Amino acid sequence: MPIIKSAKKRVRVARKATVRNSKTKRTLKTALKSFHAAVTGGKKTGDSHKKAQSAIDRAAKKGVISKNKANRKKRQLAVAAKRAAGVSKTASKKTAVKKTVAKKPALKKAAPKKVAAKKPAAKKTTAKKK
Repeated sequence: MPIIKSAKKRVRVARKATVRNSKTKRTLKTALKSFHAAVTGGKKTGDSHKKAQSAIDRAAKKGVISKNKANRKKRQLAVAAKRAAGVSKTASKKTAVKKTVAKKPALKKAAPKKVAAKKPAAKKTTAKKK
């Protein structure tokens, strides 16, 4: 048990934060489980997908999970929801055939000539004759 007053307070604050974080983690896990149950059960995933994304965002905002992990989880949810809807990854991309247009070769512009800096005139030295 800590002796210093500030250390005692840190113990109390940490205990409260632990309870808060565990509650956030529990709601996150519950939302993810309900989403996966909807995906495997063949039910509509719209509502559970929205709740799971919201739970992920809330956990990331509170610092329970990192923002990169939150983005990764949300992407995984989106992929699973698309698969459940019957849309494959490659079918979702448009595969339109592009016409190839012959481009004219770019004309090379002549580089501007560098103007040489003028040198100052050399001093004239005359030899004195005696």
